[in-house]
Amino acid sequence: MKIALLTTDNRWLYRQHDQVTPSFGMAPEALISGLAALPEIEIHIVSCTRHPLKSPEQLGPKIFFHSLYVPKIGWLRMGYLACIRAVRRRLRVIQPDIVHGHGTEFESAICAAHSGFPNVITLLGIMREMAKVLKARPGSFYWLAALLEDHCLRRTAGVLCNSRFTQEKVRHRTPQTWVVPNAVREVFFDTPTTPPTATKATPPTPILLNIGSVSAYKRQNELLDVAERLHASGLKFELKFIGLATPGNPYADRFLARLPRLPFVSHHDFLPATELIAQYDHASALLHVSAIESFGLVVAEALCRNLKFIGFSSGGVADILAGVESAEVLADGDWEGLHTALDRWLQPGAPRPRATIEVMRQRYHPSVIAQRHLEIYREVLNRIGAK
Repeated sequence: MKIALLTTDNRWLYRQHDQVTPSFGMAPEALISGLAALPEIEIHIVSCTRHPLKSPEQLGPKIFFHSLYVPKIGWLRMGYLACIRAVRRRLRVIQPDIVHGHGTEFESAICAAHSGFPNVITLLGIMREMAKVLKARPGSFYWLAALLEDHCLRRTAGVLCNSRFTQEKVRHRTPQTWVVPNAVREVFFDTPTTPPTATKATPPTPILLNIGSVSAYKRQNELLDVAERLHASGLKFELKFIGLATPGNPYADRFLARLPRLPFVSHHDFLPATELIAQYDHASALLHVSAIESFGLVVAEALCRNLKFIGFSSGGVADILAGVESAEVLADGDWEGLHTALDRWLQPGAPRPRATIEVMRQRYHPSVIAQRHLEIYREVLNRIGAK
């Protein structure tokens, strides 16, 4: 089976124009690795870019890459018309059995819906919900993205929803839905290293992680308010934020301005997988307080490294935490409950769970998720063939 996977090449998004190897999101990369291990699959990854980029034509034995340069004028405010045309031209050459668009944030989903081939779409984030949470103004990015999301969901054969939350939000807007979680990259399933051992003389300071781009809906400033209260009460811990904080964004600017006076807090931009795993393995817990989360991939990754979870059950996070050892799950926005849970957990020495990785392996390993994708591709093709 020949699959055309439409996804974002992050090199143009993060202005890494000198990088030769394409960079995809965490979920698409994990899925690609799982699909590539299936003998009956040939993968063609198609990505539009606003800048001409040097790219390899092949990323693996059965993985081909197609980078399509599309000038900026042909993107969002033109309804991605130029991207749609460029992708259709390339797909006529590839002749895939099925087209899979990853994400409605940019051009991938709408290009899949207008590809002229049997197609499905995966929602990584729900643009309609993002527009609501952020109170997106008419003409803004999320306002336009939400409109285009509605359009392409009506035109596709069906949507792969990464959680029951996502399914509930889109099932009335598309012909069919399937609940298929995002895959976690295989490297996260390597055996976690043992964190520093406590001794009576020198108990290690608990390290708390919060991961995600610094933004109003991720609520890092509100988490800082809780952390300041806990630290002022005499509790010892480190709080590490990992995620891009864009200067000029008022919320991120406020966050960055607070850090110099908080010596127990640190901030890093996004880290490569190996460095991120090292941070997980030396930490004690993941604090997750996002206002909206269609899935919550960082939660699954943290649990793959046997971290304690303390935070809000927003969106798809509830699916990940079902049946997970010692997870402390609070109602969305329960900041006082978060303070109480952290205070209680930090007092006896901040114990970590021992076996959450095994639960995650059964649910989110790339081989498990890829096999489910193959079943859906065959279902769609059989349905179309029967008409």
